[in-house]
Amino acid sequence: MGSSLRLALLGGFRLLAGDDQINVSNGSERLLAFIALGCRAVSRNLAAVTLWPDAPEHRAYASLRSALARLDATGRRMLHVGATEVGLAPDTHVDLHEARALAERILDPAAACPDLDRRAIEVLSHGLLPGWYDDWVLGEAEQWHQQRLHALEALSARFVRAGRFADAVAAASVALHAEPLRESACAALVEAHLAEGNQAEALRQYQLYVRGLRDELSLSPTPRLRGLVAGLRPSEEL
Repeated sequence: MGSSLRLALLGGFRLLAGDDQINVSNGSERLLAFIALGCRAVSRNLAAVTLWPDAPEHRAYASLRSALARLDATGRRMLHVGATEVGLAPDTHVDLHEARALAERILDPAAACPDLDRRAIEVLSHGLLPGWYDDWVLGEAEQWHQQRLHALEALSARFVRAGRFADAVAAASVALHAEPLRESACAALVEAHLAEGNQAEALRQYQLYVRGLRDELSLSPTPRLRGLVAGLRPSEEL
């Protein structure tokens, strides 16, 4: 009973008790994810109508009761179930909450950022519940997507200032892989290569980005991005 309880939502749903992964029904899985995303207790009515929007109200309530009943002892320990509300138990850890707190620290220019660790790249590498298309997931997933990309770019810049160029390249590469047409991610990667003195890598990455931007959107890079490599090739070739 002393095992730590953890909900993992990044990269896919996992319910963990210590080192053990617990299997739950689809309805119970969705219920746990919904409660975890809300970060607070929600009414039974809201949970039922959100999770089963196409069902009549009485059927939605029945589905909610079934999802709660199907939870095993570990799953029930993760929830505080009241007469009118359902919330997370205080000792339940959620990876998304921890990742958001990490991103906020990285993005705070006044923070000393003790999280300047390569493990931060791994935390910020995963999307929220990929393959889930419920409306209540999609908005949260997009919000986390933007937050983690900004954090990865800021982390890359922090690594550059610390002289940790390989880590800077890794952080910016993850951001650009997640959004290949995102100019700020390309700029972060070009800047990391230039800081390390790898002009050829910086120019190659710039050219790949420009080609994709033109092929996909018929757009040209902004003057800011062009300026990063302006000294590497004649201006007419940029």
